[in-house]
Amino acid sequence: MNVEIARATVDETDALAAVQQNAGEEICRWTCISPIQKTLYISDLDGTLLNRNAELSEYTIDTLNKLIANGVHFSVATARTLASAGKILHGLELRLPIVLMNGVLIYDMGQQRYLQVCTIPRETVAAVIKMLRKFEVTGFMYELNNGELMTYHESLEKKPLRDFVEERISRYYKTFRHTEGFDCISPDNIIYFTLRDTREHLQPVLDALTGQPGQNHTFYSDTYSPGLWYLEIYNEAASKYNAVQFLRQQYVFHRVVGFGDNLNDLPLFAACDESYAVRGAKPEVKEKSTAVIGGNDDDGVVKWIEENA
Repeated sequence: MNVEIARATVDETDALAAVQQNAGEEICRWTCISPIQKTLYISDLDGTLLNRNAELSEYTIDTLNKLIANGVHFSVATARTLASAGKILHGLELRLPIVLMNGVLIYDMGQQRYLQVCTIPRETVAAVIKMLRKFEVTGFMYELNNGELMTYHESLEKKPLRDFVEERISRYYKTFRHTEGFDCISPDNIIYFTLRDTREHLQPVLDALTGQPGQNHTFYSDTYSPGLWYLEIYNEAASKYNAVQFLRQQYVFHRVVGFGDNLNDLPLFAACDESYAVRGAKPEVKEKSTAVIGGNDDDGVVKWIEENA
């Protein structure tokens, strides 16, 4: 009798151990195969999140705010400065820093401060100015000093430059400062050069930049003015790619999903686990994308996030 009781006790103990082992294996299997992933959704602005009027639609604002309130992690990566991007994004309840000037700046909207600033080395600033003189090209030079962004220009004889200034002043109340020459400004805090002209006029500068140390640059067509291009020059360590990596590491995102349309979004795509080109994107961008989604005038980005987040 005692032997039978002992055998029953052993059998029950073995059975309980087997159940615990199976449960542990099941938990491990789900933990290893289906971890809860923290995802960042990050979008370009012009031509992607913004409509043809360079504005956020009411649908995009309302939907994004609901998604963010429900825990979706969303940010933007743009070539714009805070002066224009800040006004465009007014109404969005962003909780994450935004990427400005193609990755040169990372700005915390809540704390109203720059988290990362990439200045151009002094010698590179001098080399770029010399290059512009050589090819008789000018544009805009940006300085960030004690948190204040200043935009300098030389001559505004060319219409593309005048139009740029007039549009930024009338729509975003941006301030510009005239200088007799970029070399009259201290090179210590220069972060960016923007050139705006036809591809033909900018091509010699683009060619000369190849191999120039201390700088990175991007060359892409103007979303709103057919025939015009932007050539933007900045620190060699700055890019949308590096800015996304900063956000990924700083906020521990396991997955990053990006949205874009133009050539300057290719570094953004390279940093993402998934990348989606809007319907009107450049062919090169579509080629590098995971898939093509709805257009910017149809709220394509926010509708994709709404359906897939």
